[in-house]
Amino acid sequence: MGVFGLLGSGNLGNDGSLEAVLGYLRDRHPEAVVDALCGGPEAVTARYGIPATRLHWYRGEYRTASRAGAVAAKGLGKLVDAVRTAAWVRRHDVVIVPGMGVLEATLPLRPWGFPYALFLLCGSGRLFRTRVALVSVGAAAIGNPATRALVRWSARLAAYRSYRDAQSRDALRAMGVDTARDAVYPDLAFALPAPSASEPADPPTGRVCLGVMDFHGGDADRAQAEEIHRRYLEGVIHFTRALVEEGRPVRLLTGDRADAAVVDAIRAAVDSPLVTAAGADSLADLMRETATAETVVATRYHNLVCALKAGTPTLALSYAAKSDALMARMGLGAYCHPAREVDADLLLTQFRTLERRAPELRRTLTGHNLTATRHLEQQFTALTAALFPKTDHPRALRETR
Repeated sequence: MGVFGLLGSGNLGNDGSLEAVLGYLRDRHPEAVVDALCGGPEAVTARYGIPATRLHWYRGEYRTASRAGAVAAKGLGKLVDAVRTAAWVRRHDVVIVPGMGVLEATLPLRPWGFPYALFLLCGSGRLFRTRVALVSVGAAAIGNPATRALVRWSARLAAYRSYRDAQSRDALRAMGVDTARDAVYPDLAFALPAPSASEPADPPTGRVCLGVMDFHGGDADRAQAEEIHRRYLEGVIHFTRALVEEGRPVRLLTGDRADAAVVDAIRAAVDSPLVTAAGADSLADLMRETATAETVVATRYHNLVCALKAGTPTLALSYAAKSDALMARMGLGAYCHPAREVDADLLLTQFRTLERRAPELRRTLTGHNLTATRHLEQQFTALTAALFPKTDHPRALRETR
């Protein structure tokens, strides 16, 4: 078994999806021998105890190349990665891509970065008859023709596909992929254990968790990226200051290493002991933080997942349609605010409405979480049927293809 993706690279949502899949394998397929091809192999091995190989031969893959030597190294890396990926895939019976928005470009993305890596994976899987499964992944309409083509062919070459929302499936269908047999299930992070009732301490009165993001718009917003970031930052600073002036403790959450700069900017602008920052290293840590809050306002998709999974009334600073879809699925569709155009006064009005309805919304989340757990159990049953034919022979998986 292999797992593949930008895992161990500092994004807590990606790693949480991996953790959910590893839990499924340990529970239902303890005989599986698992390793990873990923962005941060050292971190994956240290945290999850599985062997891991670096996704890209060239270590500066996601840095902008300006010098001739770096450009040449990147170009050479594309050829080397084709060989390395094929060799890795060939050693496996099955490769799982666990969740993540691998079929979307809602954040800035170059076609020859991860989309190319995913295409190499799926193409190698088809060549060597290794089943590649895209499990509860996100997808969205893509404007860049090269990125769109790579994503479309990756999806077509995969042996199994499921999506974390219906609009992801619709986006793939619109790109020319036959999705008639593809299913929709909740995000994999909903399979992670929620904080137990005795785990979180009583929250400070009025505590608000604010999940922030180093947000610069999407792949089509590169020309306006700095202006989008400025407006976002001004909006969340204004919102934080308003809460602090009311004596409300504000706990800042992140979901990626890049978000630390936004935390620093908010704390510098709102110099108050009421503003603190969480040092979360996993989705479990984020769930514990959100479970101790009265309410949550969050930007990153998996900050939202953690808060909703913890059953805490949540308002989304939505940067993509996937956030709106998640909130609607969990019964909180009315509580979304655009991250590109943060209106602090309107955000405060929405926030106060959320708080007034908090007891009712907690009951709503309890019901939707039970449904999400049941649906993911169905997902894992379907995944087992698709990837693990019943057999006693250790190599029969290949022989049955």
